[in-house]
Amino acid sequence: MPTVPSPAIAEIAGSKPYSSRSAVRPMVLPFLGMIDPVLVSDPVKFTFDGSIGRKQAQAIWTWVARDLCTDLMSFDRVESGEMTADELEPLMPNVLSRIRDAVAEAGSNGEYARRLRTQLGGDDSFERLPVVINALRARGLLAKAQAFGKSTNAIPDEVALGVALQSMPLQDSAVAALLLQAAIGQVTNPGRLIAAMVRLVGNGTETSIVRAGFGPLVDGFLAHAQNQLVALQPMGAFADIDLTCRGLDRYHRLMRSVGGYVELTRSGRWATVIAALTKAVSERIEPRLREVVPDMNQSLRKGRDGFDRLDDDRLLSALNGIYLLATIRDCKDSLAVNTLFDQAWSQSGQALELHLNSNLELLRQNPNNRIVSKRLDVGIKMAEVRFNQEYADTLRRARTAAEHWA
Repeated sequence: MPTVPSPAIAEIAGSKPYSSRSAVRPMVLPFLGMIDPVLVSDPVKFTFDGSIGRKQAQAIWTWVARDLCTDLMSFDRVESGEMTADELEPLMPNVLSRIRDAVAEAGSNGEYARRLRTQLGGDDSFERLPVVINALRARGLLAKAQAFGKSTNAIPDEVALGVALQSMPLQDSAVAALLLQAAIGQVTNPGRLIAAMVRLVGNGTETSIVRAGFGPLVDGFLAHAQNQLVALQPMGAFADIDLTCRGLDRYHRLMRSVGGYVELTRSGRWATVIAALTKAVSERIEPRLREVVPDMNQSLRKGRDGFDRLDDDRLLSALNGIYLLATIRDCKDSLAVNTLFDQAWSQSGQALELHLNSNLELLRQNPNNRIVSKRLDVGIKMAEVRFNQEYADTLRRARTAAEHWA
């Protein structure tokens, strides 16, 4: 198993959580780039007219280039990524027309519909074709919708926000869904947007919100919350914990915005979606919660076989676990992990104090022990995250004193 060199331990003991990956996004094909603001990552269990799963969009694009428009574009150039958006744009009227004709044919010809489902790789992509058509038709507005979402961050009050929301084409729910989905991705304080919407509607009931045309706004919040699942993939020592924590925080902000302003009923559609999302996110968090204390014990404890060594992987994993634990503390109202979290939070505090005191004593006995010194560096950073800055500063002074004990 690859091991991070010791200098990395000094780095992760700094001010930021360790992240093993750079934030480089894969190349976006031109067709997908046109509708990127409304694409969401898998898993996609909750769908609405404003979002499209990336896998479904990719399958539809492959079908368009390979089967539907071979006379308009070279599939080899498409597959290799050579085709550009500038080349594709003039072809879009024809491409859109052919997709619409294919959907119409599938609606009246069962055999054609069966073949089309096969070409698209299943029912999921087939069912998203109408949404893809709408997204491509509105592609020129998606960037403007993103700019709208970003501009709402600077609007000072709910009344002005309400006026801005009313500028959306709410009478066309399909287009409004796409534009709101694109806009929400740029909103930094989603609660203000929901509060302005409820103020406009007059109350927060699901029926009233839908009747007023703002149903796609709440749907968009839930779609964006679901989209954070991709940041909560199974985590190892080299997981991008910064991405995970930001995804969890974003999920919490979106969910609390809906739960805090919308009057949810147990049998309502949105309550059902929220329950499913809460379960999905919690299930992804639970395994990592169970690993926090064992990782801490194994990484901060002196080896028992007479030979002490620094386990860099475990230290990284333990520190990442503490960052995640602190984030879960702030987001637990949107999760279903209270019992497991309370146990991990309490045990991590007890274990951390025990190991820090033990390592301080080892350092007093041998001030030149670099392994213990580096282990303490990371442990003190854990204490800063788990407890507070003041406690960490006290530990740093104790560490300095221990190094001069002799």
